[in-house]
Amino acid sequence: MSTIEFQRSERSTIGIEWELALVDKDSGDLRQVAQTILDAVTPEGGGQHPHIRQELLLNTVEIVTGVCRTVKEAGDDLALSIEQLRGITDPLRVELMCAGTHPFARWSNQKVTDKQRYATLIDRTQWWGRQMLIYGIHVHVGIEDHRKVLPIMRAMMTYFGHMQSLSASSPFWGGKDTSYASNRALMFQQLPTAGLPFQFDDWGQLEAYVDDMLKVGVIDQFDEVRWDLRPSPRYGTIETRIADGCSNLTEVLALAALTQCLVEHFSSLLDEGKPLPTMQPWFIQENKWRSARYGMDAILILNAQGDEELVTNDLPRLMTMLEPTAERLGCLDQLQHIDTMMRKGASYQRQRAVARRHGGDLGAVVDHLVREMRAGKPL
Repeated sequence: MSTIEFQRSERSTIGIEWELALVDKDSGDLRQVAQTILDAVTPEGGGQHPHIRQELLLNTVEIVTGVCRTVKEAGDDLALSIEQLRGITDPLRVELMCAGTHPFARWSNQKVTDKQRYATLIDRTQWWGRQMLIYGIHVHVGIEDHRKVLPIMRAMMTYFGHMQSLSASSPFWGGKDTSYASNRALMFQQLPTAGLPFQFDDWGQLEAYVDDMLKVGVIDQFDEVRWDLRPSPRYGTIETRIADGCSNLTEVLALAALTQCLVEHFSSLLDEGKPLPTMQPWFIQENKWRSARYGMDAILILNAQGDEELVTNDLPRLMTMLEPTAERLGCLDQLQHIDTMMRKGASYQRQRAVARRHGGDLGAVVDHLVREMRAGKPL
């Protein structure tokens, strides 16, 4: 059986990946100009820019941070990349925008990046693969011992619904209101190996799973395991891929702080020899559906006993629990923006409010998302 080597990583360091849509300044529709942008930021001598990367579709670029000690440091990294991008996109009359989905763009009009791994993905997944017109936030948190990874992942799953409800930003698809807060969540899980992770008890079970998937040709490498929450052995991290794309830097950092604090909180409980919370997979699956459908109005299952609570009633308890950890990590300011998200509404709620005020005009929703990106905060 193959061995999965988990790289050494400094505990609770953080890295963020943020997928950004490229939209036309005049029409609000997507522009297929990613390659033009990537060519413009290519370092002298060639190679990939360390913080600006290609994605599946030519309407998308991804900005990534380095390995950061604090959420603030990660935010500074992202802000620098956005500033660099705007030096290229502004003259092209292209705006940066982010949400879990574009409100009215048609998936059938989008072009795939010319790269073998993407061609292979589309060739295998066909109709579902071509529909992956979605945007997300990935947060990596460093784990110093691979034996902690799976217990922390199981514990993180008990807060899956909280994170998805807060980040939900994809109510519209192809010009229609889906009645879901996060349509992206249910679309993305249609890909092979995507969706909720298995709850393995030990590292050997994970290695056996990967061995099986390699043997039957489902994957060619570990990175093709596209779970909503997964180990990232190459970086020595737990990677959360739960969140819809965020429209502004403030909310990106709030969700990153929440993620970092949860991982560190559970890591500390392990150090103290205390048990971590777990839930039955069928409860976690139900929470994913409820938070995707109802967002901040979701009544979530909180524990293995089946106790339930409205997510907005349980979030203040969670924030209180994590405050000492946030102070220790230096991200209390960013974590407290979760309160702002509850007060102003999640992105899907703000988008629907804009659409109502403009008689259902989804072009106004795109304008709103573009303005939030410019402002760096929810409006």
